[in-house]
Amino acid sequence: MDHVLRGLAANPNLPPGLVDRLIGIADDDLAAELAARADLSRTQTTALVARGDEIAARLAYEGRLTASDVDPLVQPRAALALLDQGAGRPEWARLLASDPDPERREKLAACPDLPPDVVATLGADPEIRVVAELALWTTAPDTAARFAEHPHAEVRCAVAANEKTPPAVLAVLAGPADGTGPPPARRCLVCDRERTPFVHDPSCPRTDCDLPPGASCDGSHESTVRDMRQRAVCNPATPVDAVLRFAEHPSMVVRGALAARPDLPAHVLRRLAEDPVPGVRAALAENPAIDETLMRVLATDNGHDVRRRLAHNPDVPLDVLTHLAGATRIGPVLLPRIAGASPAEIASLAASPVPGARMLVAARRDLPPGIRDALAADPDAKVVASVAPHPGLSEACLRAMADRHGGRVVAGVAANPDAPSALLEDLARPQRAVRRALRDIARHRNATARALLPCLADARARRVAAGHPALPERTIVELLDDDRQVAGAAAANPSLPGAVMSRLVLRATAGAS
Repeated sequence: MDHVLRGLAANPNLPPGLVDRLIGIADDDLAAELAARADLSRTQTTALVARGDEIAARLAYEGRLTASDVDPLVQPRAALALLDQGAGRPEWARLLASDPDPERREKLAACPDLPPDVVATLGADPEIRVVAELALWTTAPDTAARFAEHPHAEVRCAVAANEKTPPAVLAVLAGPADGTGPPPARRCLVCDRERTPFVHDPSCPRTDCDLPPGASCDGSHESTVRDMRQRAVCNPATPVDAVLRFAEHPSMVVRGALAARPDLPAHVLRRLAEDPVPGVRAALAENPAIDETLMRVLATDNGHDVRRRLAHNPDVPLDVLTHLAGATRIGPVLLPRIAGASPAEIASLAASPVPGARMLVAARRDLPPGIRDALAADPDAKVVASVAPHPGLSEACLRAMADRHGGRVVAGVAANPDAPSALLEDLARPQRAVRRALRDIARHRNATARALLPCLADARARRVAAGHPALPERTIVELLDDDRQVAGAAAANPSLPGAVMSRLVLRATAGAS
């Protein structure tokens, strides 16, 4: 019954009186569904707040509550939600800074514009994760700089990811080549818990262990220091000169992070293009900082994912992209370079002898009618499948595409927002049905009962079709006894008869009383 009630709670046509009844019996899951309703009255919102702090917090994040609605002693999560949005009161922060629950203090540490005394309290918190969270989110450069010398490596690691940390401090955290900098950290999460030297088994069987896989410490806190270097490399506020030497770093993770930076000089980019690890070269391939010469080199790279990532580079030359389309499995996605192509480039790609290139341009949804229709008549099925969802295609064109290429393009045709009801009914017939197409038909705005009923034969499409308002009322009611997902979708169907809604809610409230 719970899944049906949650579906009813999301039903836009549930009468206000029945909403009130559900609020009166709501547990956390049901209250969460009710809290998402757009039609809640002020009285209903207040009643939901009384159901529990978790729901109050959700309502606060959705903008349904103000500071005057919340008592931080009774609803600390809701108070934190408002503080997180800058809508709380300073005295709440002072109260929550001494909350006995470290998770709440950690959440508070991530809130903006905390009073200085609260920052000082949290910065001295006995739970290091609270201090690290403050170091990660503080917007005060002097606070970040102070935490960069904290004796715990986890706090310094958090500072390295904070974009408000002063560049000179980030350069130190990255590890100055001359070895200068603050004294080494004295502790890390690993040596806090384990006798060193220790390397955490990636398959650790302990259910109470939350150390990351591969975490290690031999006294130098090496895994945390490595993470700190990586975060500093990824941080755009870190001066580029401070990270160039990491092109030779022994960790492929650090080199991969460096390869993604858009401000690297040419000689470092060339060095990374020769990296022995394909993952590093793949990160480089998508970097808009690489020049055309390097792109052409990477276009011949057979390393895993290198050429596919190069295809996603927004500056890749069209002739290189055309080559990649014919030699690499990219898929019918709208690539950045295609999205930014000029009208002349679009026309050129649409006329390319390479089917993969035509498929890529067919993924645009703003093609000129002439190019759109020409691609719809393309002899290659993958091109037609890519253009099939394009708005503006006529019914005759859509039917011709489906008749010519069958199951290879039917799903794309069914996903076309302009596909008429009669065509959807035809595509849903058992003789033509394609499972993927049934799922698109099941959610289509033009689907009729005749198109939807065959969708119920497919398990995944059934869950979608159960919520479609064009489904017959009798069928919707029958689906209330189906599996949890289907029944929940049927209960949320706006075409569910009001009498059935009332019966279900009254039965549930009677059982709860």
